[in-house]
Amino acid sequence: MIDEVRSTRLPNGITVLTEHMPGLRSVTAGIWVRRGSRHEAPELNGICHFIEHAVFKGTERRTARDIAVESDRLGGNLDAFTTHEMTGFAVKVADSSLPAAFDLIADLLAHPRFDQIDLDREQKVILEEMKMVEDTPDELLGELFNAAYFPGHPLGRPIEGTEETVSTFKRHTISDFHALEFSPANLVVAAAGNVEHDALVDLVGRAFSGSAARKGASANGFAQQPTPAAPILIEQKQELEQAHLVIATPWPDAKSEDRYAASLLASVVGGGTSSRLWQTVREERGLAYSVGAGGSTFSDVGVFTIYAGTSPEHLDEVLDLSLAEMRRVVDETVPEDELKLAKDQALSSILLSLESSSARASALARQEIIHGRHISTKETIEKIEAANADDLQRVARQFFRSESLALGALGNLNGFRVDRTRLKI
Repeated sequence: MIDEVRSTRLPNGITVLTEHMPGLRSVTAGIWVRRGSRHEAPELNGICHFIEHAVFKGTERRTARDIAVESDRLGGNLDAFTTHEMTGFAVKVADSSLPAAFDLIADLLAHPRFDQIDLDREQKVILEEMKMVEDTPDELLGELFNAAYFPGHPLGRPIEGTEETVSTFKRHTISDFHALEFSPANLVVAAAGNVEHDALVDLVGRAFSGSAARKGASANGFAQQPTPAAPILIEQKQELEQAHLVIATPWPDAKSEDRYAASLLASVVGGGTSSRLWQTVREERGLAYSVGAGGSTFSDVGVFTIYAGTSPEHLDEVLDLSLAEMRRVVDETVPEDELKLAKDQALSSILLSLESSSARASALARQEIIHGRHISTKETIEKIEAANADDLQRVARQFFRSESLALGALGNLNGFRVDRTRLKI
């Protein structure tokens, strides 16, 4: 299994990564920015997400309609997103369309117009997006819980910002942040598919020829190590039919060598329809339609969460069953057949992703931003296969601790109450 990955760092600081995939006539190319919501000052919360939206309103060469028409003409899929640690713009097109496609996304990043009238209009769009979160209980609980779990830290703030912060964004604020933090030294260009590395390097060089090599002066909260709290958050929302539950605990971060064992452990506990939580809560007792568990990893911290949506009268039982499954992996090693199932599931997912140019381009960029290097498929598979039942139990014992357990619940909770004496592992 050979990875055809090449890397070049341009004089202005842009990193260019490619992975050639023989037999394809498509290519996914994108620009990832080493900046996300955790790099924002409190008063600028949401500005990366705002810029992600605003660049589509027009550039020095293209109107918003030009961008939309050109994107449709390319016949591919243009996607943009913001996370806590990065902002990304990627497009999948036929290989012959790569020069035009890259010119488009590079223009968005390098030469946005940021017209004040357009920005005022986009503020309204983003405020409507926030209202959608208010109307989506699981997302609302996630934001409320995040704020309590990472108090006073950028990871606890909503990626889209708040009405108070977004309403203050003016052209000079947006332009200054973009010039400083979306500068070449913070850009990673990645492409996978039928792509020639040297040709892409040439495209990048020409698109950013006028961009100087300078790095953003401040990463704000990025260097600040987050310290997770252990909140118990009970939020009443009478109009909801379901109660929504989150249980969380610290977890290995994205750089930890334990991340492979942790991923397998999460899969065993609640990663699919064969997982313990799914079988126990949904299949055997019919207490929830949606239930599961997984780990979220950042560059310096991780969070394991169990989520379930259930009727308020079943909330106590779902909580007890979830805690019991956490205790079980602490007290007992995972049987070999379950471990093999989790490994098979992980390896199948990896092998299937190898057929996707989008997945491979994204992996290239994320590995560069988080790890500073390419992690081969062979290395990943070897690490997964090497994890054993003792490794999973060691991770469970290290992170599933009563004193670090956090809980959030939202809904018409009918007097539901939890104190720390109940959160025992």
